Amino acid sequence: MDKAAQHLSKADLRLAGLIARIGPLKPRKREHSELYHALLSAVAHQQLHANAALAILGRLKAACGDVLPDPPTLLALPDEALRGCGFSASKMAAIRDVAMKAADGTIPTRTRALRLADEALIERLTSIRGVGRWTVEMLLIFTLGRPDVFPVDDFGVREGYRLLHGLEAQPKPKAFAKIGQAYAPYRTLAALYLWRAADEMKKPGKSLSKA
Repeated sequence: MDKAAQHLSKADLRLAGLIARIGPLKPRKREHSELYHALLSAVAHQQLHANAALAILGRLKAACGDVLPDPPTLLALPDEALRGCGFSASKMAAIRDVAMKAADGTIPTRTRALRLADEALIERLTSIRGVGRWTVEMLLIFTLGRPDVFPVDDFGVREGYRLLHGLEAQPKPKAFAKIGQAYAPYRTLAALYLWRAADEMKKPGKSLSKA
């Protein structure tokens, strides 16, 4: 067991049982390296099934040489082209704002982002239309691989904790943030295991409260 898993196991005995049963988690393949591309994808996925969002992004790529467009190319696309890809009016406005914020430097390059603290990135990126804290936290976890992110507003993470600890209700975000302090500085790994805990309960015959 590595240092992070050892720390989490000492911090939470229920989580320790889950970690022991599941073992090390397989790394998730990073879909995008740059925050700009990850944000375009995130906006496309909002309130849509993954397959529908991927179809929209596929049409956008097809219209731009089979790649996600850079900011100048995206900003030059007319409304008709974006509507033809499947973007709603609100999402057109959002992806254009993503492009403008990339062009003016609000959205940093990956190299620059790696030098910025989590909260600094959250503050910068939540200034973008349609981008909230949860979206940025997902980018911190899955695009930048930050080790100490705890998305307290995420239903799956809170539900995993509820099921793992046999609670009647999910902890509220403010209380959950305090709970998560015990997992620092490996709160990302804790969140990944708690997501897994929520998924485990979807399987017949599982009882995580006994983990």
